[in-house]
Amino acid sequence: MLIIISFIVILIIITSIILFVGWHFCSIVIYPEVINYTCTYDTGVKEGKIEKEKFDNLEKQEIYIDSEYNYKIHGFFFPNNNSKKVIILCHGITCSLYSSVKYMDMFLKKDFAIFIYDHRNHGLSGGCNTSFGYYEKFDLKKCTDWLFDKLGKDIIIGLHGESMGAGVALQNIAIDNRINFCIEDCGYSDAQDLFSRRLKKDYNINNFALIKLASKISKIRTGWDFKDVSPITTLPKVKVPILFIHGEDDDYVPTYMCKQMYAVTNSYKDMYIAQKAGHAQSYWNNKDEYTKRVYKFLMDINII
Repeated sequence: MLIIISFIVILIIITSIILFVGWHFCSIVIYPEVINYTCTYDTGVKEGKIEKEKFDNLEKQEIYIDSEYNYKIHGFFFPNNNSKKVIILCHGITCSLYSSVKYMDMFLKKDFAIFIYDHRNHGLSGGCNTSFGYYEKFDLKKCTDWLFDKLGKDIIIGLHGESMGAGVALQNIAIDNRINFCIEDCGYSDAQDLFSRRLKKDYNINNFALIKLASKISKIRTGWDFKDVSPITTLPKVKVPILFIHGEDDDYVPTYMCKQMYAVTNSYKDMYIAQKAGHAQSYWNNKDEYTKRVYKFLMDINII
């Protein structure tokens, strides 16, 4: 009898440890350490990615849009002489809309109006957790709704996303056929694949079962399973033209993910692998070539 009780106690302890580790890793995913909104602005100015005087003098409208998940989505709209072409810029994880500002000039010069916003659980937007696009794609759709309501049904809307913002954009074009084009920069093809890689690289743990456990815990806690975030599974049916961009030295979201997504895409597509660029560095390290490739893509699909 004592042996049985000891076995049960040991089993309970082992199970508790496994569940604790799964819960902990799930928390790392859904509750990332988000940088303070003001700090993202200050950092952008300090690094030269935001020209303070130029940004402050741009005509803009600060907005708060109702998410269908009962919080406000915070953003800025730059009308750029009431243009009928609009680019929505989607920032990466832990950042805010200010990390999108570095891309604005490239589109302003081609007469695009600009829409930048904070993802849920980032910046000044509401939401208590992050879902890598599972819920964020619907927030992006709300932003698109706002633009159509404000500017009319005859506008052209494109997306540009960086890192998680790229993941959001790629999932959004699978549910919203109003988008005219998409530029994804260092996005991920599959969340389970990405998290498995991060687990091995950041914690030296090579255990896919732990990813599956954390995924199920996420489903219970927040309503989404890691396998639900997989742009590569929806891309074959997407008809939106896509420009895939990735840094050749990206060690956070591996470059092979970009190539995998490009391979399965059946719509008009192009790909630019930026030299000497790690994660989210493709533009900053290759401004001229990056801009050239974006403009070529837009010309090829008759947007500019």
